Amino acid sequence: MIKRNNKFYNKNEENLSKTYLNKLIHSDKPIIIYKIKRGYYLFSDFSEKIILSRKNINQFFIKVQNQKNKKHFGYVGFFGYEILCNLIGIKIIKQKNNSFPMGIFYKPKNVIFLKESFINNYSLKIKHSSSFKVNLSLKNYTKVFNKFVKKIKNGETYQIKICQKYINKSKINSFSLFVKLMKTNPSPEAFFIRDTNYSIISCSPETLIERKNDILITKPIAGTMKKNKKSSLAKAKKYFKNNIKESKEHNMIVDMERNDLSKICKNGTVKIKKLKYIEEYKDLYHCITKISGILKKNISTKKIIQAMMPGGSVIGCPKINTLNLLNNYEIENRNIFTGSFGYIKTNLDMRFNVIIRSILHYKGKSEISAASGVVVGSKAKAEYNENYIKAKSLINLFKK
Repeated sequence: MIKRNNKFYNKNEENLSKTYLNKLIHSDKPIIIYKIKRGYYLFSDFSEKIILSRKNINQFFIKVQNQKNKKHFGYVGFFGYEILCNLIGIKIIKQKNNSFPMGIFYKPKNVIFLKESFINNYSLKIKHSSSFKVNLSLKNYTKVFNKFVKKIKNGETYQIKICQKYINKSKINSFSLFVKLMKTNPSPEAFFIRDTNYSIISCSPETLIERKNDILITKPIAGTMKKNKKSSLAKAKKYFKNNIKESKEHNMIVDMERNDLSKICKNGTVKIKKLKYIEEYKDLYHCITKISGILKKNISTKKIIQAMMPGGSVIGCPKINTLNLLNNYEIENRNIFTGSFGYIKTNLDMRFNVIIRSILHYKGKSEISAASGVVVGSKAKAEYNENYIKAKSLINLFKK
């Protein structure tokens, strides 16, 4: 089904829909795909593309807040990690970077609803790629880990998430990788961006913001269990219930997200809707809590973004202190990792995820980032291995 300027084509035009879709996917035109319940949104034919910077970020929010043409969907795109830090006054020291934009938003003319089964209509074309190399060896990771453990013992932070990157040189068919990912590891916040000079393929599982009218929802993830042949959902529930380290980590993150929501929601409205439920993925299980609140009057889109981003579950606790520590010790720019992808509609409803479990392909290289939570009692080798578990489903996409 195709939506052009707020008009959906009917079933009699289904062939037009398929023809249009196939031409679009096999062309070089920029497209964006975002997972929704029972299917996907495909965005195309963009009338506007805004590359975010420190200079224009405020103008972007003014433009979003004052959208007039209700016939259009709104804006869809992403905030990178650095610009989200800038928005809340957090500085980043000079780091190694590849000059990837701080964020990009698009204004689509066309929105297509795709059933989940559309993925089955496409075959895979995996192109050449070299093996992945990690930017931190276990030895170097342990050095950073030990520095942060001292910070935790000194009370400067309670939990911190150290970023590792897995990078290779590759020529990819980005849509084929997305198809393969959705067939092997579908997730509720998956998305895909293909533009002329970059692509992002993601199976993010985490919803950071979902706004409908004045209701805000967030679903922080804190807790990971590796799958094996003997794993089951029942065993995962028992593991998270009995694991003191995972339980402490989850409770801290939930409290922090409740606090973030309380900054922009009416007093007494922030509630836990569903506590510590388990979701199953290809290589692991996650522990999740659903929290909601009622938005205060006259809270702008910018204020919501500043309160909720970067998502605390992928940074650590307390958020501001931990961000400052990370930005002083991490030597490479995070780019999209722990930023947020999503959309802001013309009526200001919005949905944003946390950018994790994602591939950034740019300048002939594919980059996958991962981070696990370090708390009192954590072991360097275990956290190092957990990062690989989180990146594994993406790394395996490159195997023919």
